[in-house]
Amino acid sequence: MMKAICSADLKRLLNWSVSILLSLLFFTTTMAKASVGLTEIAATATDGTVTLYYPSNAPEQQIRRGPFQFHLAEHAEPARGNGHLIIISHGSGGSPWVHADLARSLVEAGFIVAMPAHHADNYRDESHPGPDSWSLRPAEVSRAIDAVGRDPRFAPLLSLDKVGMYGMSAGGHTALSMAGGRWSPAGFKQHCEEDLVNDFQSCVGLNTRLTGGFFDGLKKWLALTIIRSRFGDAAMREHHDPRVAAVVAGVPAAADFDMSSLQSPKVPLGLVTAGQDRWLVPRFHSDRVVAACQTCELVAHMPEAGHGALLSPLPPHLTGLVGDMLNDPPGFDRKQMGEVDKKITVFFEKHLLH
Repeated sequence: MMKAICSADLKRLLNWSVSILLSLLFFTTTMAKASVGLTEIAATATDGTVTLYYPSNAPEQQIRRGPFQFHLAEHAEPARGNGHLIIISHGSGGSPWVHADLARSLVEAGFIVAMPAHHADNYRDESHPGPDSWSLRPAEVSRAIDAVGRDPRFAPLLSLDKVGMYGMSAGGHTALSMAGGRWSPAGFKQHCEEDLVNDFQSCVGLNTRLTGGFFDGLKKWLALTIIRSRFGDAAMREHHDPRVAAVVAGVPAAADFDMSSLQSPKVPLGLVTAGQDRWLVPRFHSDRVVAACQTCELVAHMPEAGHGALLSPLPPHLTGLVGDMLNDPPGFDRKQMGEVDKKITVFFEKHLLH
């Protein structure tokens, strides 16, 4: 009789344990599959559109943006996440779609992600890239924080005392500024005077390239003539926003920074670097930051990656000079980018949530 009672009790205990485990599994799976919302804050007279990715409980649907297809819950009601905002600053001529994979990783960790369209240096208007844009971008990041904080859909879900900021390429330049870095247009001019040939695309963008041909001399003369006429201002640019508490700079434009200002950044600064970057040659840009910064964290280094590795998804069918600069080099495995996105996410969790 005693054996029968113990056996029945054991059976009930096992059934109860299995039920609890299944409930926990269902809860975990449901949380892991929480959807990613997509919406915008409209442009104003002074600032461009701010695109937001955020946690939502609404079902995702397939949507198209340019050449990209995503599964997102467009204009869905936001759900409460971890209460923190991440601003992403795109590169020259960039869009909010080429950082969608990173945005998803951040949203799945509970963050709300906002991407401001930088003035005259975005995919709809590429008229003033380079130092003209770099001078404006940090304040645009701060105003994007303000805009999200005023939005009645998101303000109740956020505490803006500890905001994260990520930037790639020209956005990486913005990220270094937000971390306390100081730079000047004259510093950009000096770099191009000294290293024009070895870092040509950094100085002229995608307007032209050196081919080893007859016209290279004319291209170099014209480039330096324009740069000297436009970028002689030696006044240091700096920007301080006490709300920004952690920064990640991916393949940043950095040759024009006073490296002493980046020795001990004001906030935790993480770096993501690409060994085969041909647009912003590492020894003039990211390598200098790594060497100068005493407290930076190397979040990820990809020895075989090119400049476009952090565009995820990468725009398809890129040809010509833009393809040479952004397409993945031979031997680069793009599958690793999911892990890189996770490392960036973990960096922000470490410095914003604890």
